[in-house]
Amino acid sequence: MTMAAAIEGQTAEATAWSKPSHIAGIDIIHDLAAAEAIWRGLESPKQSFTSYQRFDFVAAWQRDVGAREGLVPFIVIAFDAERRPLLLLPLALRHAYGVRSAGFMGGKHSTFNMALWDKDFAANATPADLEALIAALAERSEADVLALHQQPLRWRDLPNPLALLPHQPSANDCPLLTMEPGATPATLVSNSFRRRLKGKERKLQPLPGYRYHVATEDAEITRLLDWFFRVKPLRMAEQKLPNVFAEPGVEDFIRNACTTRLVNGGRAIDIHALDCDEEVIAIFAGVADGHRFSMMFNTYTMSGNSKYSPGLILMRDIIDHFAALDYRAFDLGIGSDEYKRLFCKSDEPIFDSFIPLSARGKMAAAAMSGLNRTKRMVKHNPALLEMAQKLRSAFR
Repeated sequence: MTMAAAIEGQTAEATAWSKPSHIAGIDIIHDLAAAEAIWRGLESPKQSFTSYQRFDFVAAWQRDVGAREGLVPFIVIAFDAERRPLLLLPLALRHAYGVRSAGFMGGKHSTFNMALWDKDFAANATPADLEALIAALAERSEADVLALHQQPLRWRDLPNPLALLPHQPSANDCPLLTMEPGATPATLVSNSFRRRLKGKERKLQPLPGYRYHVATEDAEITRLLDWFFRVKPLRMAEQKLPNVFAEPGVEDFIRNACTTRLVNGGRAIDIHALDCDEEVIAIFAGVADGHRFSMMFNTYTMSGNSKYSPGLILMRDIIDHFAALDYRAFDLGIGSDEYKRLFCKSDEPIFDSFIPLSARGKMAAAAMSGLNRTKRMVKHNPALLEMAQKLRSAFR
């Protein structure tokens, strides 16, 4: 099998693959700016992508977090015979234990990971297309293994073609609320639960300036984030959890993404808040795309107002807000915390793939797959999960 190199991105020709494929070649690009034009072109509403793979979101993460971790952009663009882009895989390359592993940019801050797809290609992709993609990557010998976590089986009304590759269920589930067209408020949040929340909210409504709002101005966003980064470490310490927001670059990434304006007028990360003149009561921040809101991080006040369940009140307000905008889905991120099940009764099917690209990658893929299965087994076995939590707490 022969391959030809063209530009610095190096295009691998697909003419010698064993089965017909729509993919005629790939570029591998190591600089986000060089991929930006094609990337943004695939962010069109006519294409298929998630908000976690927007250029603005990923660029902020790579600059503030990925680069500090020593990760190198590994952006894969596949083309047809006329050089029309069919997909863009926003990956980053990590060197560890003698293995070059390529995974999605965004790390643990992305609930969902997916390529950006030409919609027609995504609807009609075949196993031969994915075989051609993997063969081209293996031929290039720049990575040993693809470690692709938390991928949705479908996005909106289209299949995720990467599900044609060998895969397994992700270690964690993602609770999901499906919002049907014309759904009544009681369908989304039951009347009995609404009454309970209304009773709690009556204790908050007398607060001067009490309101629910979406932060739109930079000064407002900065004020809410200043409060979040003071309060969240205290909440995590209460739960005996490590402060992941103190990791290098994470606060910079969040601040930059929350203030980055999108062409549609929103932000790369939107902040929803319960607020009053005296204090911030609660915030939820996440990504929105006109179809789904996906929560990323949240916290609530340390004051006495916390006893009135402001986080649950805010979630109800957010659901009603997006239902009025004709959204179709709402999720509260990875994990099966009890509060999530109050709103999200079903799960988004998500999967992981560990695809070897070299002999060394075969061993790495097998190890990664086994570890992932073990994590899932522990997460879904209450006794094992309790034991793991006790061990983690003891070591901490």
